[in-house]
Amino acid sequence: MASQTAKSQPAKALKAATIGKQAKSDLPEALFSEPYNESLVHEAARADLNARRQGTHSSLTRGEVAMTGAKAWRQKGTGRARVGALSVPHRRGGGNAFATKPRHYTVKVNRKARRKALRSALSVHAARGSIAVLGADSFSEPATKQAAEGLAKWGGDMPALVVITGEESAAAKSFRNLPRVSVVTAEAVGVAEIVGHRSLVVSEGALEILDARAGAVARGSDDTDEGDDARWTHDR
Repeated sequence: MASQTAKSQPAKALKAATIGKQAKSDLPEALFSEPYNESLVHEAARADLNARRQGTHSSLTRGEVAMTGAKAWRQKGTGRARVGALSVPHRRGGGNAFATKPRHYTVKVNRKARRKALRSALSVHAARGSIAVLGADSFSEPATKQAAEGLAKWGGDMPALVVITGEESAAAKSFRNLPRVSVVTAEAVGVAEIVGHRSLVVSEGALEILDARAGAVARGSDDTDEGDDARWTHDR
């Protein structure tokens, strides 16, 4: 009987503090109620960081260095050890034995997997109360002092990540000069940034974008998610 009563009770609404206000804001339950999946979050964060590597490193092999191909000295009669080309890796000015060449480091992560990893990373902040919502009308003009006071009043741990939309330039300018505070748009934020910061501040507009990015994919959906695909699996 007790178990039936527990099942019939509605789920507790997810709330988060609001920067600059006393009232709390509602969080989308579908976005912030995902169980934490450590292996999936690790896979997504690794792929996210690898995709940022330029991969332009390049060094010369022994066949590419500017070195004469002539024998250094004759084979016999000098009393010295026999020697061939001077471009061998163990000689000064020689080529590298295992020369690095330009390559890309991108790792493919399935669309459903990376969306679930994003929801899982966001849910961690919601579960431990380290997320706050930034009102849409909080910053009509840049005000770093107001941003610092809002973070201090909230009491979130540092470092903090502020996620906003591309149109909220006033909020971006207000937070970007604060020490140990990173500002990123909702379109570009990845799992690595979310799990790499102890506190998370998300604007109301960014919540809508994150909800669209991390929403569950229905079976047979034609949602191609082209923006994320290009960021995660771009080729050089």
